[in-house]
Amino acid sequence: MGNRVAREDFEWVYTDQPHADRRKEILAKYPEIKSLMGPDHRLKWIVCMMVAIQFLAFYLVKDLDWRWVLFWTYAFGSCINHSMTLAIHEISHNTAFGNNKAMWNRYFAMFANLPIGLPYSASFKRYHLDHHRYLGGDGVDVDIPTDFEGWFFCTRFRKFIWIILQPLFYAIRPLCINPKPITYLELSNTAIQVSFNVALYWLWGGKPVVYMLAGSMLGMGLHPISGHFIAEHYMFLKGHETYSYYGSLNLLTFNVGYHNEHHDFPSIPGRRLPMVKKIAAEYYDHLPNYSSWVKVLYDFIMDDSLSPYSRIKRRLKGEVKQE
Repeated sequence: MGNRVAREDFEWVYTDQPHADRRKEILAKYPEIKSLMGPDHRLKWIVCMMVAIQFLAFYLVKDLDWRWVLFWTYAFGSCINHSMTLAIHEISHNTAFGNNKAMWNRYFAMFANLPIGLPYSASFKRYHLDHHRYLGGDGVDVDIPTDFEGWFFCTRFRKFIWIILQPLFYAIRPLCINPKPITYLELSNTAIQVSFNVALYWLWGGKPVVYMLAGSMLGMGLHPISGHFIAEHYMFLKGHETYSYYGSLNLLTFNVGYHNEHHDFPSIPGRRLPMVKKIAAEYYDHLPNYSSWVKVLYDFIMDDSLSPYSRIKRRLKGEVKQE
């Protein structure tokens, strides 16, 4: 199904990522953007509401037929759980309680992690900050696929399978590219999550557990929201490393689609990123962007010039300080 992708390596560049220089230039011209930085006090209440909604869903699915459990898992649970992963992304930037209460953010992320079923919030924080600091950095940025992914998933059918299996590759990639010693927070995250999963099974049986875990896997695989994984940094146009999406699914994803704006100003909460674009419009209006994540997924699969190799990569110079 489709010809083999001709690309046999990543797009290697020898320049720094564009976001740091653009941030300096924008702040020099529009210093009022600094006022947008700091915590979003509504975030913690939104996250609590979403966790409560999933807890209610766990109760409601416990007596359903399996066919309806699976239906609601994909139709509803996968959307909420993927949205929760992006809430954890927001919290990883200390936008729930601010930089002065870093540990509050870490444990609140573990709370947001509960309906997802897979303990990942503590590890995500460590690797995601490296992704911002060393975007595309060889051996550091684990958002970049492995050479195996680029080599093997090189036809339309294989790319389709790769998208379905994205959660698996995001979990394995750090162990292959940039393994780090396990921390106390990661052990705490795992202990809290496993205890919750066991309690959920003991209280309401297996159906809520399947709803929870399958919803997370499906929501981060072949799902409209998962288009953001491809849309953010895969090189659809040569030389362009980061892309924004300005469609309606930003309402469910804490404005993660405003990705150029996010990488320029990672300390600004997602709710305020549209204000960044409005203030500094001349810096963003000319950049290529998307209006449909579904189309991004379709184009990635069907375009024989695109593959997991379609990423900009750079060798890092000087001292590398990781989380």
